[in-house]
Order: sequence, then C-alpha cells, then structure tokens
Amino acid sequence: MKPVTPSHKYIWCCLFAMVLLGACDSIWRKEQPKALARVGEKYLYTADVIALMGKNLSKEDSASFVTNYINNWASKQLLLDKAKINLPEDKLADYDALVADYRTDLYTRAYKEALVQQVNDSTVSKAQIESFYEKEKENFRLKEMLVKLRFVALPKDFLNKVEVAERLKNFGEKDRIVLDSISVQFRKTSFNDSIWITASRIIDEIPPLTFENVDKQLKKSQFLNLEDDNGVYLAKILDVRPVDDIAPLSFIEPTIEQVLLSRRKLDFIRKLETEVIDEAIKKKEFEIYETDKNNKRYEDE
Repeated sequence: MKPVTPSHKYIWCCLFAMVLLGACDSIWRKEQPKALARVGEKYLYTADVIALMGKNLSKEDSASFVTNYINNWASKQLLLDKAKINLPEDKLADYDALVADYRTDLYTRAYKEALVQQVNDSTVSKAQIESFYEKEKENFRLKEMLVKLRFVALPKDFLNKVEVAERLKNFGEKDRIVLDSISVQFRKTSFNDSIWITASRIIDEIPPLTFENVDKQLKKSQFLNLEDDNGVYLAKILDVRPVDDIAPLSFIEPTIEQVLLSRRKLDFIRKLETEVIDEAIKKKEFEIYETDKNNKRYEDE
C-alpha cells in the first residue's frame, strides 16, 4: 500500500494558515516593556522609574533622577546576588523567613485596617467617656501642674499697662470688648480662661516663669505682673491643679476618647481573628493535628 502524500493544495492551505496566524499574532501581541537596565536575569523597566518621578521635574533633573535610580538599583541587585552567594545557608534561610513574616504581617495588617475602616464607628458618647473616667480616675494622676488663666504680653514701651491690667482682672463684657479692640497692640494674648493649660506651656509663653518658681507664682486667684528684656507679662490665675492631683475630665477627655476607640478597634480585630479561624475549621480548611505527650510525632520527623 502506497503512503498517502499530501496534495499541493493541502500544503498551500497549511502555509496560508500559518502566515495568517503569524500576522494575527503580530497584530495582537502587546508591546514589550522597554528596559532601562539589566543585572543578570533582572530588568529595570521604564515604567518602574516613571512611576517614581515627580511631575514637576525639569529635563535635567529627570535625567539625573533616572541615572541615580539606575545606579542605585544596579548596586542593590549586584550586592544581593553576592550576598546570596557568600552568606551562609542558615543565614539566608533566617532572612528569607523574616522577609516572609514581614510580608505576611504587611498584608494581614492592611486587610485588617481596611475591614476596620468599613465598620469604623468613630463616635464616643459623653456617657461612655464619663463612665470610663469614673472607673479609671486613679490612672489619671497629673505629671505636671495645670492652670486656667488669661494673659497678655505687652511691648515694654506700652503706655496703658495699668488699664490693661485692671481690665484683665475684672474681665467683664465691656472689658473683653476693649481688650479685643486693642489686642493688635499686644505681643501675645490668651483670653480663653475655660481650658486647662500645662505649666510647661505657660513657661514657654511667659519666660520670667521657670520650673523653679512656677509653684510660687501660679496660685489660684493670683495676678502676675512680670517683666523681662522683651516685654511685660500680665496674667490672672483662675484655677490650679497641682502635680499628682486627678486630671480634670475636660483636660483628659481627648485621651479617653482615643483609648476607647483603640479598645474598640482591638476588640473588633480579636473577634475577626476568632471568626476567621472558626470559619476555616467548619470548612475543613484549617486543622490542628494532635500529638502525644512525648511529642513523638515531632521526634519521628
């Protein structure tokens, strides 16, 4: 029996199909990324560098940035290759494990944060803050003195110091209006006497005060009239909370709010981790293998 040989027509059809497929491949093939540099089998592509460049760089700055980036990239790759060759195997294994752990932590932390943001309730009620404050009062002992006061810093050559001092002491409605109207002549002002301020901040604002004399100078109902080379400092002390006293709620409230929000976040993450494990166990995606008391399983391995 003679072997069957393909006809000329069949051969031409095959060749035509191959050419057609080649043409289609050239049409639909994606443009290959442009490489800027190569180290061994690793390539640095233009797109990688462009993504890091600032939009407002000049041509000269752009060229300098690209050159420096290529050199830094090449240096890292070459040193990495040498490290893999010259470092002991056990060290490489340790570093690979650290990298894997870091990668896992990075991904899982980002995922947890994304879930927290989705269900995040950033509101804390006044009642929750007050309840926490009452329970934890002893943990809010002051590390430094707190003061309520109003004060002004005047230029040394200011003419109406006496009037300003009297109005600052009285601080009725008319006094406030007058002081506000001339406040552009003052060096510094603080008329909000309802908030607590730390002694260290007051010392920064009133240089004649120091940590050595602050206890004597800052007393409730006292009026300060201090002076240095830069000017005159007038202050009316309304209230004082000494060191080791319990911090007032109005001062500690922002801290309590952050503590409660942090606890809420931690509770959510703990619940999430527990639910993930429970779900995996139900789906038989996670198993813990029992071992005997002598850890025979591990010894055998």
